[in-house]
Amino acid sequence: MEMLSSSHSQTKAFPGKLMQHRCHINSAHEMKLPQLRYPNQKPIKPLKTTSTVNISWIKKLNHKTKITTTTTDILRLFDSLSLPIPPDIYTCLIKECTIKKNPSTALDLHAHIKNTNFRPTLVFLNRLLLMLVSCGQLVTARQLFDQMPVKDLYSWALIILGYIDVADYQESITLFVNMMMLQQQLCTTSHLLLEFPSWIIICLLKACVCTFNMELGKQVHGLLLKLGSSSDISFMGSLISFYGKFGCLEDANFVFNQLLHHNTVVWTAKIVNNCREGLFHDVLRDFIEMGRKEIKKNSFTFSSVLKACAGLDDGGNCGRQVHASAIKMGLESNDYVQCGLVDMYGKCGLLRDAKRVFGMISNKKNIACWNAMLVGYVKNGSCVEAVKFLYQMKAAGIEVQESLIEDVRIICGSGGGGGITLDRDTKEAVVIHT
Repeated sequence: MEMLSSSHSQTKAFPGKLMQHRCHINSAHEMKLPQLRYPNQKPIKPLKTTSTVNISWIKKLNHKTKITTTTTDILRLFDSLSLPIPPDIYTCLIKECTIKKNPSTALDLHAHIKNTNFRPTLVFLNRLLLMLVSCGQLVTARQLFDQMPVKDLYSWALIILGYIDVADYQESITLFVNMMMLQQQLCTTSHLLLEFPSWIIICLLKACVCTFNMELGKQVHGLLLKLGSSSDISFMGSLISFYGKFGCLEDANFVFNQLLHHNTVVWTAKIVNNCREGLFHDVLRDFIEMGRKEIKKNSFTFSSVLKACAGLDDGGNCGRQVHASAIKMGLESNDYVQCGLVDMYGKCGLLRDAKRVFGMISNKKNIACWNAMLVGYVKNGSCVEAVKFLYQMKAAGIEVQESLIEDVRIICGSGGGGGITLDRDTKEAVVIHT
């Protein structure tokens, strides 16, 4: 199997940055459907190729006539005219299918290309591979990948991403290792990762976490250091999270301290790590330091800090200050922040504040917020309120976790419910006995 290094033209053709093509159809004036021929009618002249019609003409016609022309219709039209489809037309159809993510259309288009004498370029095959991956047709995408006579960096990146998207992390790791082994044989490893997209490294580190493969993650870190990418924040932020999820805070902090510049991503990754390990005071210290250095905080930052505030025994004092900071930054209506506020106030015993924030939630289907409010009632022993809230959850169509229902049963049976008990079938219907 032969590998080619990616060029700048191929780089521009990668996902989200596909080159814009003006797609043309060879025609005399306009594209017309085949006409019926009568005995005395003169033969229809063949279509000329001296003029071109932009494919946007089809879209304009659709808009005026309110007729929807699908990719399959266009393919059938060309077949009925016995015309070969130009590469630019294929490219536009592939791009549109990639955006719309239509699986059946993707398979039809791939089959049509496969059954022609069209000889695609590597860039074209990568676009076709992107379409199949985007439409969830991983089996067909893998077949195409295996049959490609030449693969470049982005061919590998796309198929690896496809397996990560379906949570087949082990196969994505296997593909990455195979790619690296092949590159080592070609002595181009250093050139490879210099151009390997950062998002695939981020996804690969996620795969390492999900498969508990810390060793491979460390090897990826070593490669990044070898190639001088230790100052790349997009890589290092993922490494900080990677080490944190394995509980290796010393390694995570080492990566953080090696960076010359720190942005929101790396600070938030550090805060999440400390919060996960129960280092709540360190979380607040980092939060304050972000403000001192004028680092912008996002919803994920506030969510983790509020979780830390919920673990402090200060009566919600720090949580109120963080809440005020969220209001100042205009994030008080964010789903993650609102859920964090409900959880924090509930665990701090401030049920009135928790109810007030919960009442302001715009997304009433946010299960996490409902659960956080119910946990607040349970934690504070408010059996009657908890049971009433169960009714509200049922009325809103929210499925309650069995563990939370069991917690409500426990507090109701401990004497705090005024004689209220719940039947065992509470998950199906809230049944109260007094």
